[in-house]
Amino acid sequence: MRQSLVLLMIGVIVFGCTENDSMELADFTSDGCSLFVDGTFENPELWKECCLKHDIAYWQGGTKEQREQADLAFKNCVEKKTGDSTLAYLMYEAVRAGGEPHFPTWYRWGYGWPIGRGYKELTLSEKKLVEEKLKKYWNSK
Repeated sequence: MRQSLVLLMIGVIVFGCTENDSMELADFTSDGCSLFVDGTFENPELWKECCLKHDIAYWQGGTKEQREQADLAFKNCVEKKTGDSTLAYLMYEAVRAGGEPHFPTWYRWGYGWPIGRGYKELTLSEKKLVEEKLKKYWNSK
């Protein structure tokens, strides 16, 4: 009995902790600047490009460090487009606060993957899938 339990536990550890190949990546989508405007009254899409680039990073997900880099790139992009460091900082703080991968939102880190992926380096096959899905997205534009 005890030996069977030990074998079962080993099986759970070995097979339960392997990479889940059944995790499917949804097609890329972007809603611009989620829960925020895409620009000013004079230029309604002034920083929308920054949000699109940020959405690409958030959709594919990755490591905690990659998220930090994506958020800083977003902040720098908004500041460059607007010349407004206060606005860029506020938008940066908003994505830092609201984009955690464990939040059940459409704008979380790794939103292209099912909830529960968290911070995780993309495998080579996942990177290839990301490339294919982005190519499909850009070809549809």
